[in-house]
Parts: sequence; structure tokens; C-alpha cells
Amino acid sequence: MGNALLSAVSGLSAHQTMLDVAGDNLANVNTTAFKASRVTFSELLSETVRDASQPSATSGGTNPMQIGSGVQVASVDRNMSEGSVINTGQPLDMAIEGAGYFVLNDGQTDVYTRVGAFGTDSQYNLIDPGTGNRRGLPGRRK
Repeated sequence: MGNALLSAVSGLSAHQTMLDVAGDNLANVNTTAFKASRVTFSELLSETVRDASQPSATSGGTNPMQIGSGVQVASVDRNMSEGSVINTGQPLDMAIEGAGYFVLNDGQTDVYTRVGAFGTDSQYNLIDPGTGNRRGLPGRRK
């Protein structure tokens, strides 16, 4: 009974993670530049309680009997495929084709985003209007 209960608990725990990821995907379906995730599972160790037997002249063989220990979350993978590009009519809005991120700087460190809605500050620096972070330029580090 103990092994069966532990196996069931491992399955419930793994599927709770799957539900959490699905809920996060649904909650962010309209979030700009959101990338959905996917859960993959793997089985835990199993114990062979009876080996296979070979067939005889009068009967067929039997398959081995195994008792599994349950399931676990193998990975939670982010789908980085390109989303649909929508024309916003804003001249500073940009999209990323393929993998990659826009590099912004908050004044001390680089910040990475896939959201391409940009504006300008009073010195005409390219910025993220939501945070005020400046657009980083390749090769120009302080």
C-alpha cells in the first residue's frame, strides 16, 4: 500500500506542476511577447518483481512484471518560436525574428526583453516607455 500511495503522490505532484504551467500559459495568452511553456514527464525507477519466462511446447511465455515508483517532472521548456507580428502603426515598435532579446539598461545592469514597444526620452535615446530603461547598443558599454 505504501508504494502505491507514494506513486500516486508523485503523479499528483507532477500533474500539479503541469496545471500550474497551463494556468500561467492561459493567464498570459494576451501578454505581449509572452512565450508559453510545456511540461515533460519521466518515470521514476521501477522494480522487476517477476522476470519474463520463455515459451514451452505447451504454453506461451510470460512478460516481466514491474512495479513503478511513479512519475516526475523531467523539464519545463519554454517555446521560443516566433509569434505573430502585428503592425501597431508606431514607428519605434520592433519585432524579433527567431531567437534573441532586446538589450535594455536600467543604469547599472543589462535587462533583456522580447517586448519591442519603444519610445524616446528627452535626449532622443531609445527607451522602454514602461520602465524608462535605455536601449543598449552593441559595443557601447560603460
